[in-house]
Amino acid sequence: MQEKNIKLLPAIIATGMMSFAGVLIETAMNVTFPTLINEFGITTGQVQWVTTIYLLVISIFVPFSNYLLKNFSIRKLFAIANLFFILGLLIDFFAINFPILLVGRFLQGVSTGIALPLMFHIILTFSSPEKRGTMMGIGTMTTSIAPALGPTYGGILTAHLSWHYIFLLLIPILLVSLVMGVIAIPETSPQGNSRLDVLGLLGVTLLFTGFLMFLNQIHQWQALIWLVVGIAGLVLFYYQSKHAKEPLVHLDILKQKQFRVFLFGFLVCQALLLGVSFVLPNFVQIVLGKDAFVAGLLMLPGATVGAVLAPISGNLLDRFGSKKPILIGLTLAIIGWTGLTILLKQPLLVTLIAGHVVYMIGIGLCYSNMMTTGMNQLKQREYGDGNTIFNTLQQFAGAVSTAVVATIISLVQQNGTNIIDSTIKGSQIAMVVLLILLLVIFLQSMVYFKKNRA
Repeated sequence: MQEKNIKLLPAIIATGMMSFAGVLIETAMNVTFPTLINEFGITTGQVQWVTTIYLLVISIFVPFSNYLLKNFSIRKLFAIANLFFILGLLIDFFAINFPILLVGRFLQGVSTGIALPLMFHIILTFSSPEKRGTMMGIGTMTTSIAPALGPTYGGILTAHLSWHYIFLLLIPILLVSLVMGVIAIPETSPQGNSRLDVLGLLGVTLLFTGFLMFLNQIHQWQALIWLVVGIAGLVLFYYQSKHAKEPLVHLDILKQKQFRVFLFGFLVCQALLLGVSFVLPNFVQIVLGKDAFVAGLLMLPGATVGAVLAPISGNLLDRFGSKKPILIGLTLAIIGWTGLTILLKQPLLVTLIAGHVVYMIGIGLCYSNMMTTGMNQLKQREYGDGNTIFNTLQQFAGAVSTAVVATIISLVQQNGTNIIDSTIKGSQIAMVVLLILLLVIFLQSMVYFKKNRA
């Protein structure tokens, strides 16, 4: 099928709107946790399932979507994903107890797990190579601003209306997405009747369930049981990828060093994005004594800059290659992140905003280009597997990053005598840990571009 048969930009935006809504809810619900605990009479550990079940379902459905994309029309998949999301929103708006709320979050996870790889599948399949960077940037833009908007959006609605409206007000966006997508995305013929690797899907389910539960219960002895479950799932999934006739994902593409370089770089960028989205809002509320609304607004300028730069950086890649935008972006990200880490010691809102904006300019230049450059290392028949690996590990990297920085800050707070001083120290330690990863991918990228002119 040729590009002329699809309205490419509306198709990308339509699928991206579902991913945007999913990430927006994920971050918006974080500020509602105290309200949900009181309203439903649940514990802090139980309320975390609002986020955990969503991430878990996405992590399972992204690999499953590789099978779906081969066996079903992309138009039908889009419509089903969109309707699942709308149904999930309606269920959560009317939720009268916690289990019903989780059912809605489950359906939203299914939708995002289909929509996210579908968006990149459309970009990789229908965009020409000379436009691919720009289109990948547009796709990334639809989701990159959501983590910063979420806390503000959730805080305003929870304070002035009810947390239920977090879901209700997104229904018009999903309806616009549905109409736009049905018009823009053509009916396609499936590639073939491939068989579903059931054992591979079971392995993925055990893998991500085990590791996400391990991270959530890391302070309890039950965490070891979940770690064993996760490792067992990893072994089963790896075995199936090597021995199944039609594995869920072909892991052989990970043998390609150039693909691994940019996959790792992309995952570190994702870890930093989610890490800072946890550190700064909590820091501003605990140390500076501001409310969730102000904490969310703090993130908005940087997120806006990063979102606007995403398609621009993709266009720079199309015109000049990947070396300049990626290396310049990583350099600015290091400067901004280092500045933020230092400024936490004597914080002012304006300086924190400035440091975050500089960092987000850097991320805006390199984030989507990491994925584009990594995918460009693959043959066309490998795009489905590469897309699955990028999107699956993207979700997991975000979950791991949030758990790690939260654990670091919590441990320092527990061992400190003053909550403000210990929060400052814990936040700085968490930022330094992620800074080390950022420096690693900068050096890794420098070595790659020195050996390969791009």
